[in-house]
Amino acid sequence: MRYIEVEKKYSLPDAEALKARLAELGAKPAEPTRQVDAYYNAPHRDFLAPDTISEWLRVRTEDHGASINFKRWHPLDAVIKTHADEYESSVGDVEAVRLLLAALDFRPLVTVDKTRQAWTLSDVEVVLDHVVDAGDFVEFEFKGEAADVGDATRRLDEFIASLDIALGQQVNKGYPHILLGRDH
Repeated sequence: MRYIEVEKKYSLPDAEALKARLAELGAKPAEPTRQVDAYYNAPHRDFLAPDTISEWLRVRTEDHGASINFKRWHPLDAVIKTHADEYESSVGDVEAVRLLLAALDFRPLVTVDKTRQAWTLSDVEVVLDHVVDAGDFVEFEFKGEAADVGDATRRLDEFIASLDIALGQQVNKGYPHILLGRDH
């Protein structure tokens, strides 16, 4: 499952309660980092054309470097996705990547500006995000070894339930969807 991401996202009404619970469980927070994610549309395939967006190309700049990432969410046409193919790599010269994308006619779609703080517990990474113009969220991502997507999802659900913390509504779309005003 090296290139497969299994995660769940929720709105977060009380970040302090979740932080306290994570600390009780022995999780250590990383330093918060600002991430600016520029999303692009491909010239050969319009990512926004389907009723349900299932693909994103992103260039991220943050305090400690830059990366490029492509995600294809599955099932492709479903509103609620179960997992994503994810291909990500560090970038040494982010401006060269931007110029490369422009030269190939990739067009900017939306920029997501967020502050992220990650916490890690055994097989789960918990990230608290404050997204400019969108609000506060928490993402739970399965990071352990699993037999398949179903196994990883079951274990992630068990972890979330074990926290016994009131989370907001589950969010079945990415931050670009929210900022673009897309339902799915």
